[in-house]
Parts: sequence; C-alpha cells; structure tokens
Amino acid sequence: MVDYREILRLNSLKYTQRQIAASVHSSRNTISEVIKLAAENNLGWPLDDQLTNEKVYALLYPNKLEAVNPRKEPDYNYIHKELAKPGVNLTLLWTEYCSDCYASKLIPYMYTQFCDKYRKWARLTKATMRITHKPGDAMQVDWAGTTIPYYDRVTGEAADSYLFAAVLPCSCYAYVEACDDMKTTNWLLCHVHAYQYFGGVTRLLIPDNLKTGVSKNTRYETILNKSYAEMAEYYETAIVPARVRAPQDKSLAEGTVKFATIWIIAALRN
Repeated sequence: MVDYREILRLNSLKYTQRQIAASVHSSRNTISEVIKLAAENNLGWPLDDQLTNEKVYALLYPNKLEAVNPRKEPDYNYIHKELAKPGVNLTLLWTEYCSDCYASKLIPYMYTQFCDKYRKWARLTKATMRITHKPGDAMQVDWAGTTIPYYDRVTGEAADSYLFAAVLPCSCYAYVEACDDMKTTNWLLCHVHAYQYFGGVTRLLIPDNLKTGVSKNTRYETILNKSYAEMAEYYETAIVPARVRAPQDKSLAEGTVKFATIWIIAALRN
C-alpha cells in the first residue's frame, strides 16, 4: 500500500517529488496525485496519529474505496456475543459468515482479515513437539463435556445427548457417536461401533478415568470395570488408561472432542 503519511511528511519538508518517489517506492504520478488531492481536502502534515494510511486513503479516494472493497462487513456485536457460548470460536464464526456472504452474493473477508478486524490482530504462540504414532497401534476415546439438546416431536420435551469420540492417533481418523446417556451399555456399544467403523481393532485402547471404564487408577494398580475388561479380552486389546489429570496422554482424543464440540455441538447450537 502507498505510504500516504510519509508522502505528506516529506512534502512538508520541501522534498522534490522525485526524491519522495525514490523514498516511498512509488511513481512520480502517484506522488503528484496524492499531493494534489491532499491540498484539495485541506489535508496537511502533521497528521493525527490515529489517521492511518487506510483512513487517509479513504479520505483521498472515497469513491474508489467503495468500488474496490465490495466485501460485507462482519457483525462484530454478533461475533462478540457468540464467542461467549461454549465451543464457539472465530473459525466457526468465519465459516458461517462466509456462507451468509455467498448466499447474499457478496464477497467475504479472508480469515486473517476477519480476525484482524475483530481483535486488532491476535498474537498466539504455541510450543509444539513432534510425536510419532504407529498406524493402527492405539485408539484414544473420550466423552465430550458439552451436550446436544434434542426434542421429542410429540411432547416437545427436551433431553441431552452425549458425544462419544474415538480417534486413531497416527491418521487422526475419528469416529463420533451421539448417545442418550454415558452409562456402561452405551460406552461399550460405542467402542464396538468404532471398531466396526475403523474396520479393525487396535493393539492399545486409551480411555479417560471415567467410572464406566476404570474403577481405580493409581501409581501402583489399575482396576478396570468388569464389563470393560471383558470387552478388551474379547477383542484381544490392552486397555491403558491415561494418567489421572493428564489429558496429554490422550491429546488426540482431546483434540477430536474439541473439533466435535465446535463443528457438531456448537454448529447445532441454534
């Protein structure tokens, strides 16, 4: 973008248009046009610090700005309100914003611009480490913490459904199923359905320490629920529960739960 502030600053210092063009890397025609339009709009140096190059451009070229920016402005109040709901993030809201723009035959902002306009640019840093997983070696499982409400068509009575998530760490291939409760029967059936979906059984099974699967898990011993242990014996797999309060032991399951929370639970929130 042309540095309009620098052009006006150098012009106020009596630099020639050739010198200004060499300094800001713009053509002399551009320099001449900017100086002329600035004079017509009584715009001179010094400028207020809040008057950015984008705002100067809007003052100098109001008609051109409307012509080259046919994008639909996001509803920032709506974005702020929706972000307060569980599982909703900017990626989901940007996807919904794009769908609304396409339906209205308007051009949406790209994701980075969308975030920049809402949060004035967010700086997020994450420390990552490469972990090697063997194909088909383990399956991580967990329940999503957030529920999905559903309604009886006849009585209108509301009830909660719970999401079971299973994932193969090597490929991040996931299976998600909704259940009416988190009791042992559904817990075991979801494992069976996941194995059927994946087309095989992994060597290891890594669950959380919920009571339907693990009765006791300490440093010295692990006691599994009887039905859960019998299922593992039938499928010839080994159950290795995650350490207590150590979700990183099943990080892919946590990530799948987060993904399901955003793209299933939050997407169906209304």
